[in-house]
Amino acid sequence: MATRNARTLQVSIERDWQAVYDFASNPENVPKWASGLASGLQKLGEEWLADGPTGKLRIRFAPLNDYGVLDHWVVTETGDEVYAPMRVIPNNDGCEVSFTLFRMPDMNDGKFAEDAAWVLRDLTALKAVLETQDT
Repeated sequence: MATRNARTLQVSIERDWQAVYDFASNPENVPKWASGLASGLQKLGEEWLADGPTGKLRIRFAPLNDYGVLDHWVVTETGDEVYAPMRVIPNNDGCEVSFTLFRMPDMNDGKFAEDAAWVLRDLTALKAVLETQDT
């Protein structure tokens, strides 16, 4: 099996990495910055349900950890599972937040670029929330 094309998108946040991790690792905060998962978020057992741009989504989040890992898995209405690796990495008094976007098998160049722009908008929204509000 060949590897898929991937892009890692990142923002620097002028906030302590632990504060960023604590905020971003709380699924109840996801609607404050992640537009693709912003609607109808509710907990159901070990998963979360959300209204995504193409229908209902099921989301599993990585367990809380000391390493800044914010990975999550999104299952679409069609049953396709999308792995979304995400990290918070200390950088002096601030941090770097990175998200790796994998190109799906049926995705053309335009759609991959559109998804990358969407992820970057969401990361920029996370930065804005964390740098302008006392969360």
